[in-house]
Amino acid sequence: MYITVQWIKTSWTKRSRGGEAAARRNAAPVGFSLPQMPPGLAHFVQMSERHGFEPRSSQKDLREIGVSLRDEGHRLRVLARVEPLFGLPPRPRRPPAVRLLPEQWVRWQLNYRFTSALGIRGWSYWLDTFNIAYGPVDRDVFLSEPTVIVDERGPVR
Repeated sequence: MYITVQWIKTSWTKRSRGGEAAARRNAAPVGFSLPQMPPGLAHFVQMSERHGFEPRSSQKDLREIGVSLRDEGHRLRVLARVEPLFGLPPRPRRPPAVRLLPEQWVRWQLNYRFTSALGIRGWSYWLDTFNIAYGPVDRDVFLSEPTVIVDERGPVR
């Protein structure tokens, strides 16, 4: 069965925690139209404070994506991996894996918070949004409402 993956990585520092920069960051899309891609690759979109949260699109091998995908015959088992553990903000227990039927898709979001080893550079943050569809899909599928939403965003203070 065909699996379509879009990974959106948004990164910022304390400078984008308020005001106009935060408004731009908060307005960043959580889904994009899909480009033509060969099977086995994911659509990777980076948006960073450094580049004004403008999307920069590329491709990644599915093995490089922080998600466990397992075809179980008539369902796709999806579980976002938490990497790295030390970057997690406090949050309740992790949700179980999602099992998608053909023509369904999930949007899974995780956020992280980091500081330099000595605390000199201050905090940095990132948000991973994984859009994953099972079966053939339209190139604008991730612009619509997902079948399943898993929101693992925690407080980043």
